[in-house]
Amino acid sequence: MARLRLCLLVLLLVPLVALPPGAAAATNGFRGVNWADARDNYVDGWVIPTGLTAGDSYDSVRGKADGIITGFQQKLGANTVRLPINPQSVNSDWWGRYKGAADSALSHGMKVIFGYWEANKDGFVDDPNAWNTMWDKVTSDYGGNGNVYFEPMNEPFGYSLNDWVSLCSTWLSRHSDIPRGRVLISGTGYNDNVTGVGAASALTGTLLSLHFYGFWASDTTRAAWTTNLGNRLGSYSSRTIIDEAGAPMTTGLDYSAGHQDGNNFTAYFAATTDLARSRQIGVVYWPGLRSGDTYSITRQSGSGLETTNASGVVQLRWGWGL
Repeated sequence: MARLRLCLLVLLLVPLVALPPGAAAATNGFRGVNWADARDNYVDGWVIPTGLTAGDSYDSVRGKADGIITGFQQKLGANTVRLPINPQSVNSDWWGRYKGAADSALSHGMKVIFGYWEANKDGFVDDPNAWNTMWDKVTSDYGGNGNVYFEPMNEPFGYSLNDWVSLCSTWLSRHSDIPRGRVLISGTGYNDNVTGVGAASALTGTLLSLHFYGFWASDTTRAAWTTNLGNRLGSYSSRTIIDEAGAPMTTGLDYSAGHQDGNNFTAYFAATTDLARSRQIGVVYWPGLRSGDTYSITRQSGSGLETTNASGVVQLRWGWGL
């Protein structure tokens, strides 16, 4: 009997030690949207998400964000917002005001992902010293909040896998006080494949960030898009958040069941959300709000938001597991 109890105890303990420290068993707790700059987030200057202005005070940013964040929650069911940062924004007086957006989200019980966008559009960190100063400030301000997550770089397409892993390892060492489970390491290229970073032992315990878009192929079936996405995930679904995925929402496309195969974007979006739901993968839609972007799933309406495509919202919520 004692031996039986010991065996049972070992079996119970095995799942607890099977995952590396900080790793996630699933990421579907992230039901997110990107709140983006109308100029795109690759901007040489302050990043200013739609609805905010460079002249806003902290209180003004916070007040505007309250309406937008509430809209993301009530209209979509989101619980996460991904916000762009760059050294120009953080290493300036804009940061003290821009923080009102993150603070609003956190006060509403949302998770916040800070992601770095470079300005030169070459896939490299523009200025490593300024980048380090930026991250030192952001992690100092928000490292103690367990609902804040950090993405060292968006779409590092200038780096080889080895060089990217080396840069991320250096970031992790510099910010070793941040739990690895709150760091999103972007996939190689345009965040388009996580198999390389997933296999890197130096990045054990981190989350992984994948981007996936319908204009990357011309397939018109869910089956083809499912295979495409599955190959980019490899065996790392449990660590991965798809923190950019989106499709045209203002052009009249119908994303509802029965209208999915036969069109590039509807098949892509159905496959992405179906696979995310089945594998319990978090999705952060691009964009939740960005003026002038046909992919934007909401638009501003007074101090709040309205959705732009009811069937798209239903399909996104399906992918979120709602």
